[in-house]
Amino acid sequence: MTHVSVIGTGNMGQAIASLVTQGGNVLEVITEADADKAVTGDIVILAVPYAALADIVAARGEQLAGKVVVDISNPVNFETFDSLVVPADSSAAAELAALLPSSKVLKAFNTTFAATLASGKVGDLTTTVQIAGDDADAKALLAGVVTAAGLRAIDAGSLKRARELEAFGYLQITLAAAEKVSWVGGFGVAA
Repeated sequence: MTHVSVIGTGNMGQAIASLVTQGGNVLEVITEADADKAVTGDIVILAVPYAALADIVAARGEQLAGKVVVDISNPVNFETFDSLVVPADSSAAAELAALLPSSKVLKAFNTTFAATLASGKVGDLTTTVQIAGDDADAKALLAGVVTAAGLRAIDAGSLKRARELEAFGYLQITLAAAEKVSWVGGFGVAA
């Protein structure tokens, strides 16, 4: 049983929190009102927009040391939907890892929509969570949480692959915003 802290209570935060408990793991949800509450999970999932990451690090950076920290954000320019807002050779996850050198930063959940996490399906396929990171044990720990909830997990490689995962998430978001794919659908992985 893994102890997971989810920071954020939006659609994605709620869907991820549900997955954690479905798999029999221990859940701690931290809201904006919990500024004085310590983060106690072994895995800390930052279910917040990209713009909120720096504030969380400023407020809770010391509490995140030694923990597995999962970035789910897609650093999309939501005003224009025409680009990612991180440098072309970087990613939100890489920026987060630089701010948290004592944490094991992973990229995950950003290529799924909340609805596909909640239903466990993308069309007829089981929802797959792609996980990128540089620590094999951290990836395995998160994959265990994902698979315990009945979803699939794929090791997408090193944290350098976060850039491609963010571009993939960006594509999916822009297609849904343009009503070319459904917010309850998205891309599935057949293996």
